[in-house]
Amino acid sequence: MSEINYVIIVIAALLSIASPGPATLAIASTSMSHGRTHGSVLAFGITTGGLVWSTSAAFGLSSFIYTNAWLFELMRYVGASYLLYLAYKSSHIAISHTNNKIEILKKSSLKSTYFKGLALQLSNPKAILFFASFYAVILPPNTTPKELLMVIATISITGNILFQTYAYIFSISKVCDTYINLRRYFEAFFAVFFAFAGLKVLTSKLD
Repeated sequence: MSEINYVIIVIAALLSIASPGPATLAIASTSMSHGRTHGSVLAFGITTGGLVWSTSAAFGLSSFIYTNAWLFELMRYVGASYLLYLAYKSSHIAISHTNNKIEILKKSSLKSTYFKGLALQLSNPKAILFFASFYAVILPPNTTPKELLMVIATISITGNILFQTYAYIFSISKVCDTYINLRRYFEAFFAVFFAFAGLKVLTSKLD
């Protein structure tokens, strides 16, 4: 590309972020089980993690990951372990016959919720690979640092708006009522998805 096209950037970011993945499912699960506030805070944590990877890739730090395979391997194991932990939690709820009510978390747990979202995104080694490819394709060679910061901000804001929309939708009372009635089935689906994602990350290789 010879110049920055923000329309293409926003569309590409939306298509990537909107596709089902651990982040979107975690927001949906948190919003339905703990309410809009916690879902929103988790979304902010995920957005922060994405911003870290986005900035790192934009300023060329992704090359450090490529040249240090041990660091990628460490990230891969940490990310897979976290996803498998989420699978375990969801499967425990799905199997339980008594945990069929929405749990109300204390406000003091919002900080923990934020860091859970941050950890979820930072422990995903695929994120840095996506952003590295994204910036390599979407940015012209003569991009200035100011323009680069504008692109980073555009992607971050786009992602956060979409994540916050997920948090809002899945906290609607009718959605929550449906979740309560079908919670075991939802959690069983989450468990299978997180387990699959964890195993996928665990068996992936840096090409």
